[in-house]
Amino acid sequence: MTQVTTIGLEAVIDPDFRNGTGENPVWDAATRCWYWIDIPEARVHRLDPAEGRIRSWSLAEKVGCMALRPDGGLVCACETGIFDVDLPDGPDAVMTRVASIDHPKPGMRFNDGRCDRQGRLWASTMVMDITLGDASGAWFRYGRADGLRETPLGGFIVPNGSAFSPDGRTFYASDSHRDVRMVWAFDYDTDEGMPSNRRPFIDMRAMTGRPDGAAVDTDGCYWICCIDEGCIKRFTPQGRLDWRIDVPMKKPTMCAFGGDDLGTLFVTSLSRGPADLADDPHGGRILMFRPGAQGLPEPRLSA
Repeated sequence: MTQVTTIGLEAVIDPDFRNGTGENPVWDAATRCWYWIDIPEARVHRLDPAEGRIRSWSLAEKVGCMALRPDGGLVCACETGIFDVDLPDGPDAVMTRVASIDHPKPGMRFNDGRCDRQGRLWASTMVMDITLGDASGAWFRYGRADGLRETPLGGFIVPNGSAFSPDGRTFYASDSHRDVRMVWAFDYDTDEGMPSNRRPFIDMRAMTGRPDGAAVDTDGCYWICCIDEGCIKRFTPQGRLDWRIDVPMKKPTMCAFGGDDLGTLFVTSLSRGPADLADDPHGGRILMFRPGAQGLPEPRLSA
């Protein structure tokens, strides 16, 4: 039987704050702060839970995903490449390009991504106009030693849902496009940093929601935000749905575990403007709550 939990508005952080497309929350244990991005607004945000204060920095181009660096900065995958990003006292982030990309089609950018357990950044690309249904999206791997590398994982329209099992030997990825709505599992070679044996993990075509950002807990369960269904679903490592958490927003985009004990879940969401807000008044807001599960430390980019 599937457990069902409902999260109320008491979990909303700062009701006056709203993202365009909030994504990629990450807990930084060193600073005890949350970081996340807003894709269309090209911004990085930071929340200090102790102060309850949100700070924001502007980027020079749209950002798809980010990861923490060992020195306390960020690495961001944007429209034209991978950048080291530092956050000064002023309103604009300092961006240093570390890898460029030559997209096969115009109007593309990086999208979802995260580091594997060894600290290699996996980041996906997509055609920004998803109405085209163009499957030119692919997954790339970035590391300091070997730079940005292509991988065999291609044919995605809206690649999303990246996550790694606790032992790092299973890689998950999804396609959020309404005509696909699948999550796949891959065997992952932790030495070579390469996935293989692609297989269906979750078929969401019969569900209301579309798979977006994901997280994995200490039990190896996969937590996926379901856009248009207003919930987060947890699937066991065998692909069985065992928990549904309903949230106040219709379009949650990504969840992440954090806090000192990694028992807090941070959830971002999207709102594309008045049309969305008409039937989704809490769209774009962020949530924090304790679901009763524990996550894993988010790996930093390897030095």
